[in-house]
Amino acid sequence: MFGPPGAGKGTQAQHLVKKYSYYQLSTGNLLRNEIENKTIIGNQISELIGKGEMVTDAIVDNLILNIIKNEKYKNKIIFDGYPRNIYQAKNLSKVLNENNQKIDYIFFLNVKKEAIIKRIEKRKILEKRSDDDAETILKRYDTYMEVTKPVLDYYSNNRNFHELDGTKEINDISQKIEEILKV
Repeated sequence: MFGPPGAGKGTQAQHLVKKYSYYQLSTGNLLRNEIENKTIIGNQISELIGKGEMVTDAIVDNLILNIIKNEKYKNKIIFDGYPRNIYQAKNLSKVLNENNQKIDYIFFLNVKKEAIIKRIEKRKILEKRSDDDAETILKRYDTYMEVTKPVLDYYSNNRNFHELDGTKEINDISQKIEEILKV
């Protein structure tokens, strides 16, 4: 599941978790958990996010590998916001292959910057997330679009790549994803 910060990746992933008993592997949630637990990695993550920078591949790779290797999640993982660069995409393919798994569907929730700003301001109030200030989000949005564009290009040749209008209503997006999954 791809999309810039605030595109609704987590919302759509949660819908699929409830409906199909999948596991949502949200790099954002993994990172926030490390921060909340005040681990050494969490402190490094906090510093990077505070600057509006992306977390290093090594940190993310280590966190997701534990999930992929867990048998209870085998072939049930929704990657929410991962991979974010070509290295991660190639590494993910390698790790999945080594663990007899594969990517079945790729969804890109395309949302323009203006819509993201409105969503983030609302989310900041409702969810009280510390990583949701406008300046940081704008920097993360620009970084995401710059860094992730090659990943989208990499996956867009896959027959199971689906670009969706992320500005539609939540239920409309969910319905479209379900239609695609039933094909």
